[in-house]
Amino acid sequence: HALDNQTAYRPEALTGADQSGLRYLGWNVAPEDLVHIPEHWLQYPEPEASLHYLLGLLYIAFTVFALVGNGLVIWIFIAAKSLRTPSNIFIINLAFCDFFMMAKTPIFIYNSFTKGYTLGHMGCQIFAFVGSLTGIGAGATNALIAYDRYNTITRPFEGRLTQTKALILTCLVWVYTIPWGVLPLLEIWGRYVPEGFLTSCTFDYLSSTFDNRMFVGTIFTFSYVLPMSLILYYYSHIVKHVVNHEKVLRDQAKKMNVESLRSNQNKNDSSVEIRIAKAAITVCFLFVASWTPYAVLALIGAFGDKSLLTPGVTMFPACACKFVACLDPYVYAISHPRYRIELQKRLPWLAITETLPAETSTTCTEPEGQTAT
Repeated sequence: HALDNQTAYRPEALTGADQSGLRYLGWNVAPEDLVHIPEHWLQYPEPEASLHYLLGLLYIAFTVFALVGNGLVIWIFIAAKSLRTPSNIFIINLAFCDFFMMAKTPIFIYNSFTKGYTLGHMGCQIFAFVGSLTGIGAGATNALIAYDRYNTITRPFEGRLTQTKALILTCLVWVYTIPWGVLPLLEIWGRYVPEGFLTSCTFDYLSSTFDNRMFVGTIFTFSYVLPMSLILYYYSHIVKHVVNHEKVLRDQAKKMNVESLRSNQNKNDSSVEIRIAKAAITVCFLFVASWTPYAVLALIGAFGDKSLLTPGVTMFPACACKFVACLDPYVYAISHPRYRIELQKRLPWLAITETLPAETSTTCTEPEGQTAT
């Protein structure tokens, strides 16, 4: 019955199975797996082999870059006593999410070099389930990092985290995240299906049933809109607070007829206001760049014109998420002076030269006298 429905899209392409029993409708799909393939994708011609190979090579580069970067973050932040602060628990959790988001990509790479849905339904479920957990977990962790930095900067004494509170908040992130991954896996609400070139999988955003549209709308709200709103709220308030603080310092220095109230200030350095604003903008941009394409894709598939979603178009959001998983360790950790110092101690062959600044930031503090950059 499924095969008959797909034939309606491309009757000229239905040539039956080849000698290996793997090709139907020009796509590399086993006959028993046709029931799991959304009919939408089978109306398009099979992608050229060169596109599969190009994506496979791109994902190899993403995987190596992300696993090395995030692996180093996890190792250094756990091994170095100076970095075992409550706030850095959130950084470790984000690196954990990004690490395992890329650890599942061998499934995609294998499918790409074999040009299709080669690992079948089981491989698809593993890929989508791990991707769902790590993607939603990373979004929630980003919101938690924004909350922590907001408290640290705007309430440096009252807003300090304890180790226990940080661990509890991290556990709550996973309590919040796990149901969104399990529900489609067990097909209680939603399901995981292949998309695009049939080499990657995600939740079903193409089925037009009421239940599926409700699922897409709900996961869009709670896994994208909510963390996005929290990130924008907290970072906008951080920037506002720092701008006001710098203005007060400048006004006071002017009244006292001095250039600056900061001792040993390097005139060539960027002001705290600029540095914090750049960090906030970068964090917001990364989250928007990584998940907005997928959010738009899901909304179009569930509520809009599905003809806009060609196999090639849907591969761009997937690449954006993986690219940001590569960048996160460098934005959140490698820019941290104490991280670079610890890396320099353990891996001297990297030739990293880093010294702690003599001046402690007046706006960013961490427990035990450590400075947050």
